[in-house]
Amino acid sequence: MKVVIFGATGSIGNQLVIQALSLGYEVTAFVRNPQKINDLPHSSLTLIEGDVLHLNDVQEAVKGHDAVFCALGAGRNGGVRAEGTRNIIKAMHAEGVNRLICQTTLGAGDSWTNLNFFWKYIMFGWFLKEAFKDHEIQEGYIFGSRLGWTVIRPGAFTDGPLTGIYKHGFSVDEKNTKLKISRADVADFMLKQLKTDEYLHKTPGLSY
Repeated sequence: MKVVIFGATGSIGNQLVIQALSLGYEVTAFVRNPQKINDLPHSSLTLIEGDVLHLNDVQEAVKGHDAVFCALGAGRNGGVRAEGTRNIIKAMHAEGVNRLICQTTLGAGDSWTNLNFFWKYIMFGWFLKEAFKDHEIQEGYIFGSRLGWTVIRPGAFTDGPLTGIYKHGFSVDEKNTKLKISRADVADFMLKQLKTDEYLHKTPGLSY
């Protein structure tokens, strides 16, 4: 299987690249700066340099792949996630690629009720306000895309190990999650979606 990963030099994207290669997939990493990923030499890894905000770059990267992973980030800023994802969707339609697995955030959409006061009003209400808005716009583009999408909504990222043990697809009324998850486990769950339709056209939350 051939997969392309957008946001490949970010903390989730890097884990996706490493784990996808370990599973035997042919991986294309879409990057703005190839030097950030040169420490991962592998015969099944292809680097494509480009800008996710440039549709032609994105379409060239998507061509010939079986699935697309989106783990775009822009820190506290907005714009890149949503606009980049819109280009990814356009490119997938143009190239006939259907499967999209995208990482957004717990708290988006109806998962807002999973959050506590700190995350609702301090982090997303102020500190990460623009990033959160960007994720919500990003999800809107995906929901209207007609693609075979899955949107993963993880809690706050940690540097913990890959455990494979986490809560996923929990109710929006669930209040007993830790609201955190390791980057390695986020990538693990995203990659598992390649082999199941359990969360096709769904938005599973992910947390310990």
